[in-house]
Amino acid sequence: MFNKNIKIVLAALITLWAIYQFSLFNIMNGISILFLAGIFVLLYFKNEFILLSFLQLRKQNFPGAQKWLGYIKNPSSALTTKQEGYYNYLHGIMLSQTNMTQAEKYLRKAVRLGLAMKHDLAMAKLQLAGIAMTKRRKREATLLMAEAKKLDKHGMLKEQMTMMKQQMKKI
Repeated sequence: MFNKNIKIVLAALITLWAIYQFSLFNIMNGISILFLAGIFVLLYFKNEFILLSFLQLRKQNFPGAQKWLGYIKNPSSALTTKQEGYYNYLHGIMLSQTNMTQAEKYLRKAVRLGLAMKHDLAMAKLQLAGIAMTKRRKREATLLMAEAKKLDKHGMLKEQMTMMKQQMKKI
């Protein structure tokens, strides 16, 4: 909704307003206003459109997720580096259903920018391995699978990895 710099300025102004309320001995007003400032700080680190897009993606509503991502006009200036990584990650996941070449471009950019959670990075590398496998690049696919296996500490992608290994034996 707002640029990342505007969110920080709004949080600072609201914090000053809370300090003013504290100086007037309106303690509850000050605490409530600090919570309002906290919302803007939270939205600085977690972009609201990316959060809404993740919710739509969780429901398997790809057009809805694409709509929310469409509201982000200039991701390089409006988002932090990790948020831009997730922006590209979401685009890559949605495009992997239709356009493998575009999906590979977005997923590689997401891996390069970095993702905050290791299992998301593992999922991106697993997707890239699947794309490499469909393009008959077995060596690259095995390297990406090994990297994804290292990142998947909790074994959430174990089932998908075994399926991909069985498919790689056929190539």
